[in-house]
Amino acid sequence: MNSQPILPPRLRRGDTIGLFCPAGPVRDAERLRAGIRLIEELGFAVKIQGPATPADGYLADSDEQRAAHLHELWHDEEIKAIAAIRGGYGCLRMIELLDWDLFRRHPKFLVGFSDVTALLNILVDRAGLVAVHGPMAATLARSDEQSRASLFALLTGTFEERLKPKGVEILRGGTGRGRLVGGNLTTLVHLLATPWECSWDGCILVLEDTGEPLCRLDRMLTHLALAGRLQRLAGLVLGDFDLGHDDLANVRLQEAVWTRALELAPPGYPIWACFPVGHRQRNLALPIGMEAVLESDTGTLALLAASVTPA
Repeated sequence: MNSQPILPPRLRRGDTIGLFCPAGPVRDAERLRAGIRLIEELGFAVKIQGPATPADGYLADSDEQRAAHLHELWHDEEIKAIAAIRGGYGCLRMIELLDWDLFRRHPKFLVGFSDVTALLNILVDRAGLVAVHGPMAATLARSDEQSRASLFALLTGTFEERLKPKGVEILRGGTGRGRLVGGNLTTLVHLLATPWECSWDGCILVLEDTGEPLCRLDRMLTHLALAGRLQRLAGLVLGDFDLGHDDLANVRLQEAVWTRALELAPPGYPIWACFPVGHRQRNLALPIGMEAVLESDTGTLALLAASVTPA
């Protein structure tokens, strides 16, 4: 990764945002239409590349076609930013088909979360571009107002540099400074021991997941610890971990994850929990690749815009 990643050009009203499915197909056409309406109401145009109607199976298209859709959006000079329609599974399958030099030569924002975690982190590592972990087109309408506002604030360069989300739990205090990395726990674990694994040394690692029972979450966290991936962090931020059931079940799951993270993480850096990132309504947009500071005394996440180079 470049010592100072590039922050892609900010969007302006009237700019076009490209949408595509990098992994799974559209499942709910109305959610996508609602997301597009929100984007257009904010003054942006939308261009969709590839299939965007509900389909069976777990992939939106062949690996080659999904990679081609992203390349076409990136080549298109009208497109100023690109957002995934949804996650699912499939980004890992096309990593080797992507032209990372193209992305580096023509900086643009890429937005997504869940399975798109793989693309975001590799984009920082291989192309030296800041990427956005945040709501996708099909999740935008059900995201809360703060999450939607944070996404478009990042894209337009009007973001607040000091974030103090409500409800954050400080599991272990202290101050930590490092580049923001991470996202979906399952996806990150599947990058281990591949040529596409990104270094987390000195970074603030963000983790979230959905639909995984505690035994699997424990196994993945333990895997990270045994692989030495929790040893040299600057900070650990735990987002939402949910089963999609009632609130009580989710609370119990979250607390068990917090306990296991505290058991596994070596001393020396702060650990926060209940940070609003994940698969539910609260999904605050974060600039992956930008440096940040965890200030436990105030519960503030400070984004360091000076740590990146504007395109």
